[in-house]
Amino acid sequence: MVEHAKLEKAEAEGGRLTRLSAFVFLHTEHAIYAALGVLLALTALMALVEAAGMTGKAVLSVGGASQLLDVVDRLLFLLMLVEILHTVRVSMRSGRLTCEPFLIVGLIASIRRVLVLTLQTAEQMHAAEWSPQKEALFRASMIELGVLAGLILVMVVSIFLLHRARDADAPAGQE
Repeated sequence: MVEHAKLEKAEAEGGRLTRLSAFVFLHTEHAIYAALGVLLALTALMALVEAAGMTGKAVLSVGGASQLLDVVDRLLFLLMLVEILHTVRVSMRSGRLTCEPFLIVGLIASIRRVLVLTLQTAEQMHAAEWSPQKEALFRASMIELGVLAGLILVMVVSIFLLHRARDADAPAGQE
């Protein structure tokens, strides 16, 4: 009888310790998410100010392709930061990590790379005569564009399937 009481007491203490550690870890996780969110928001604000300045300079100077490329690159980077910030916010609120925001960030990053690669290749190909080095660079760029196109297609299909699976379980008009 005495041993049974000791066993129940040990189980109750273990339960209390488990609840306490879960409480501490949950609040630590939330504090880290909050700090990360603040840092991401500050970074996004700095990127927004820089993108606005770059856009203003490009408009005033009627910039060329390289200047426009820098503006688009910066804006897509900002979009990625905002999407990551959204992921942190959703993770804090729901307590779980979803894969769709990461697919969206990957999609934006891939499209960003396609734009950068396309403009860089176009500038280099029109600069002078064709040489074996230019031909090799062109082939490598086309291979990279093909891989990126496949990657973009896979991510778009994945996002579509995630939406379809989520919408099939929810009533109409709800997510």
